[in-house]
Amino acid sequence: MRENVIAESEAIIGTPGFRRTFWRRLAPVGAGLRELVLITVLYVGYTSSRLLASNDREAAVHRANELLRIERAVRLNWEHPINEFFVRHDTIGLLACFWYATAHYIVTAGVLVWVYFKGRDAYVPARRALMVATIFALTLYLMLPTAPPRFMDGFTDVLALHADQGWWGGDASAPKGMGHITNELAAFPSLHAGWSLWCALVLQRYARWRIVKVLGWIGAFVTAAVVVGTANHWVLDVMVGWMVVIGGVVAVWELTPRLPE
Repeated sequence: MRENVIAESEAIIGTPGFRRTFWRRLAPVGAGLRELVLITVLYVGYTSSRLLASNDREAAVHRANELLRIERAVRLNWEHPINEFFVRHDTIGLLACFWYATAHYIVTAGVLVWVYFKGRDAYVPARRALMVATIFALTLYLMLPTAPPRFMDGFTDVLALHADQGWWGGDASAPKGMGHITNELAAFPSLHAGWSLWCALVLQRYARWRIVKVLGWIGAFVTAAVVVGTANHWVLDVMVGWMVVIGGVVAVWELTPRLPE
């Protein structure tokens, strides 16, 4: 009896129909693993390219002064009052530190997973837009290492101010002890701001509930305020980070129908 059951099972498994069904059901698992590898490669590239950038602080400070000069010319030099506000209000400053050290990774990853389950037509262009924008931003990191405001006179490093109350370090690393793999001159543009805008744009395009879309935009503007208020980025860093993402989104969403998977 047992031998007959085994023989029948082997016969079923050996049929072409069973093999096709098996591989069809296994395909989503393979696709998910492939996407995980792609995102891992993107993140490793993000970290590695930051380390490859020049650590010439004098040149980076010079570029920061040039940015500040441009901001003053167009009246965008808002960093001092925003930074002072975050320093004066301890609770807001501490919450901003938690946001800076957490949301950049968790929210972006969450939106990426969410849009993956929306289907290929939504996920592929969203993922490609994120990759294009990130690669372009990393190119700017390598070409134009720029000092953040906290390296300049008159600014307070809010993350360092609250480092004993969280898992981030005084060198803007998260978690503590990871400062040796953090390029502190990778300020221009702000990928914190860029990725948060990518999240808002993806939610605006694919979310059904209006409240979700609104939360996406709130997150983007909160992130912009946080990166400036903690003295980690200039206002122009935020704007260029947004421009990089908008460029990637527009280009990819327009070209995706003509691109192969």
